[in-house]
Amino acid sequence: MDNYRLQIELAAEQEYDVMVFGGGAAGCAAAIQAARLGAKVALVEKNGVLGGTATVAAVNFPGLFHVWPRQVIAGVGWEIIEETVRRGGATLPDLSGPYPANKHYLHQVRVNRFIYSKVLDDLCLEAGVELKLHAMPVQIAEGDGLWRHVVLAGLSGPAVCRARKLVDATGDANVAGMMGYARERGDVLQPGTLVYELDGYRIEDISKERLLEEYHLAREAGEVLLTDHVPGEVPYWHELTARGGSCMHVTRIDGSTSAGRTLAELKARDSLWRSCRLWRRVPGCEGLFVRFAAMECGIRETFRIAGEKQVTLEVYTSGRIWPDAVCYSYYPIDIHSDKDSTIDKRYLAEGIIPTIPYGALIPRGSDHLLAAGRCISGDREASSAYRVQATCMATGQAAGAAAALAAARNLSVRQVPIEELQDTLRRHKAVLP
Repeated sequence: MDNYRLQIELAAEQEYDVMVFGGGAAGCAAAIQAARLGAKVALVEKNGVLGGTATVAAVNFPGLFHVWPRQVIAGVGWEIIEETVRRGGATLPDLSGPYPANKHYLHQVRVNRFIYSKVLDDLCLEAGVELKLHAMPVQIAEGDGLWRHVVLAGLSGPAVCRARKLVDATGDANVAGMMGYARERGDVLQPGTLVYELDGYRIEDISKERLLEEYHLAREAGEVLLTDHVPGEVPYWHELTARGGSCMHVTRIDGSTSAGRTLAELKARDSLWRSCRLWRRVPGCEGLFVRFAAMECGIRETFRIAGEKQVTLEVYTSGRIWPDAVCYSYYPIDIHSDKDSTIDKRYLAEGIIPTIPYGALIPRGSDHLLAAGRCISGDREASSAYRVQATCMATGQAAGAAAALAAARNLSVRQVPIEELQDTLRRHKAVLP
């Protein structure tokens, strides 16, 4: 133990105004915004690539930035999209509308994963963010009044940094949990999904009747599960016509721990393998193969902070404008079943555009930590909507701005003047109510 403490003391040389944990949609926006306000910023990411779910889980269609045809989320997140478009990595959807509410997906932006990740690299580095890839926080402790001590685990062993303010953009409120703040979660967690692409067959050569026959035989033998496919008149047909996609549900997993994530990855790949064995028994699919599978199983739901304020289903679907609103959010309630591949989708009433309060980014009683992304404070139903990437970007930008302002003045994050925070976000092109 004495040797360990000595190593930590020797490594405690780096100091930051703001440390952001998690390099996904929320974390990148937070880091860029804080650095642009003059803060010295480090961004800590467990993987070797930025982008989070969009890159490692291949959910590479960020949204929703628009409520037809009005733009409700802009700022740093939209700048990332625009730069990806400029480099040939995406095409903006038709924003003229109008479209019915149940066609919300038409305004998602399909991005090339490599170009998108390179844009994130460049915007972070241009802003002056220090990237710490292949690193994770393992312990956070209070120092003197100005500093938090952060122990990072990296390839070369533990190292310690000191930071004035922290942003938890891990998606799972991992940092909040490490620091002892209350977290919340549902009794049942939504399933994960492995995104994949299929090839090696011609849909025109495949008999629906034979596919249905093989499906029933496989179900009777216990070789496939209800969660392996989207239910329909002919199971597994949708996946063939779509050539894969986010069809499967990986149920009864807990993505908030390493052990839970391990189980999720194993179950996801096993589910896809079971599906492949079934398809290959059908004439026309003998040569079917998986052309692409995401590196990680996408996780929808784990922990959320217990915040100073909470976004509930009632408040979200009412479109209430919070006095301390820091961004809009727009997406239907979207709860995936833990029993099969069905989805409870509830569309917002016409004209309703929810907002997110600053208080939902603050763990209850916190002076130095903010949350951003899907782990902000809300109930299970509301969080199923605000967890999408555009809202994560917007809450990330807000958390980054607030952390920078608090660090510069040695304020508690609860003491950041809301009018100044809102004005700062507007100056950096965010859309506020």
